[in-house]
Amino acid sequence: MSEYIVSARKYRPDSFETLIGQDNIAQTLKNSIIRGKLAHAYLFCGPRGVGKTTTARIFAKAINCSNPSEDMEPCGKCESCISFQEGRSYCIHELDAASNNGVDDIKTLMDKVQIPPQVGKYSVYIIDEVHMLSTAAFNAFLKTLEEPPAHAIFILATTEKHKILPTILSRCQTFDFNRISVPDIVRNLRTIAAKENVTIDDESLHVIARKADGAMRDALTIFDQTVAFCGTDVKYEEVLEPQRT
Repeated sequence: MSEYIVSARKYRPDSFETLIGQDNIAQTLKNSIIRGKLAHAYLFCGPRGVGKTTTARIFAKAINCSNPSEDMEPCGKCESCISFQEGRSYCIHELDAASNNGVDDIKTLMDKVQIPPQVGKYSVYIIDEVHMLSTAAFNAFLKTLEEPPAHAIFILATTEKHKILPTILSRCQTFDFNRISVPDIVRNLRTIAAKENVTIDDESLHVIARKADGAMRDALTIFDQTVAFCGTDVKYEEVLEPQRT
């Protein structure tokens, strides 16, 4: 039996083109690479499941890609892209601040920041759930943000922007991610259903999209649950049944 992969992971966007519902942000980030106007710190904020961390990963790949497309899409074939996809990147680093939120965790990260990248032009540091950092960790991080090495770029992601210290906010370019519209969610689910050989009508997809409340990740989770309950031939009445409980 082949290993089952949930749809939220299997169909996670890996390029700006495949991002759902964040077109303006994607275009702005691509333009910043094309024009050579990269900031040293970005803050991606917004509701959960709308693509903040995914966008950060795509942006990080595009920054260091040695052979991007004319539209600044990462090639997926150079050493930088491949090493990131295989989880052994030399220039793209991720930290989950929800479980690594102490001052020692940040100091360890800051020590790494001083080392120039082995592959690519920049070392990109993605810090997810950055609002979970302790006050001491924030203060330790601030010192590096004030005078970052030329090769370092930080991408911070959070669902709770109001918990970020003003001194941190003032040093970041902030991007506010929107909830994904019902039509966009339905369109993406329809494509995924076709790939998975699942028969489902648009009315059922709209029920799932509304239930997801603007979060693509939640929509994919509900879609998986629906297929588990209904099988590959999904009926509208069966989709409504779990919603009544």
